[in-house]
Amino acid sequence: MQLFSISLMRRSFIVLLAIALAWLWVLLGAAPALAQAKTINYSNTNLDNRDFANVDLVGGVFVAAEMRGTNFAGANMKGAILTKGNLLGADLTGANLENALGDRVTFYKAKLTNAILIGATLSSSIFEEADITGADFTDAILDRYALAQLCKRADGVNPATGIVTRESLGCR
Repeated sequence: MQLFSISLMRRSFIVLLAIALAWLWVLLGAAPALAQAKTINYSNTNLDNRDFANVDLVGGVFVAAEMRGTNFAGANMKGAILTKGNLLGADLTGANLENALGDRVTFYKAKLTNAILIGATLSSSIFEEADITGADFTDAILDRYALAQLCKRADGVNPATGIVTRESLGCR
């Protein structure tokens, strides 16, 4: 009987040891998801006059970032978060801002020529004196006031999507 209980205790110990080693292996081998590793976070930073032309900034976070005069021409900013960002005089020519979150962003005097803003949330944002020639705002969320202001100067056709700016805004 003693031999049986020693053998049972030994087996139990080996099983528990194997489980503990397996957990340790999982914990030590855990790595962050690829999407998290590539996330760019420039929140609350000063990026004035920086050059991000043609850079891949997909999913980048620019919350409350100062981006005055920054060059984002041709940048891929799909799904970027620009909330409370200041893009005064920034160059976003041909930038892809599809599905970006741009709540309370200042686009004052920004160059949005041929930019793609499909599905972007741009509520409470300022577009005064922004150049939107050829920009595609299809399914973008805009305030009525901003929409009325943009429709006054909407012109052109986006070369990448073939969409007329006035039509993408739903101008009458």
